[in-house]
Amino acid sequence: MSTESNRARSKARHVAIIMDGNGRWAKRKHLPRAMGHQRGVEAVRKLVRAVEPMGLDCLTLYAFSSENWKRPEEEVDDLMNLLRKFIKSDLPEFVANDVRLKIIGDYKALAPDIVAQLEDALEKTSQGSRILAVALNYGSQDEIVRAARHAADEGEVTADSIERHLDTAGLPPLDLLIRTSGEVRLSNFLLWQCAYAEMVFVDTLWPDFTPEHLQQALDDFASRERRYGGR
Repeated sequence: MSTESNRARSKARHVAIIMDGNGRWAKRKHLPRAMGHQRGVEAVRKLVRAVEPMGLDCLTLYAFSSENWKRPEEEVDDLMNLLRKFIKSDLPEFVANDVRLKIIGDYKALAPDIVAQLEDALEKTSQGSRILAVALNYGSQDEIVRAARHAADEGEVTADSIERHLDTAGLPPLDLLIRTSGEVRLSNFLLWQCAYAEMVFVDTLWPDFTPEHLQQALDDFASRERRYGGR
């Protein structure tokens, strides 16, 4: 296979990112931790705007895990308030730019006003052609257990029947997972979906992650040959 055809075959459609390093970014700059989270939201905004030019069909972001409730109450409150502000400020831009919002995880366990905001955003963006999937109150092990239970209720438990009930059902298969901040682990994120995904781990802290970093990861992905267990 020629290099050109291999690159075409390896074009990523779905990229997921573990956005890590907000706290360390703030600490290094002697700023409050909340400032790191605010700068992290700005990085999200820039990246979402870059999805169309890069040709991605879906970008999935790990925003708040089910384990994040263990963080100090003040920090959790800061994160929830940032989520409120982000939805309010960016929803019109999502609609205008053909972005469809999808939430994975048990978002209905969040505060009622946030749930109402999210469901309004889901409805208003439902016709978008490019997907921004946001993981909120998400844990992959819990997702797999829930999917397996639903599959069992319907009959035989198979890989296909589990996949149909995952939170990511309907999304393109995951091609590439990126984690920032130098950590090299999945942290209970998309464990099922990562079965054949390529992975890129970068030292850059999330607030400093730019569309250029994403493009570098996509170029790296395009240079790889995906065999799916074959030769």
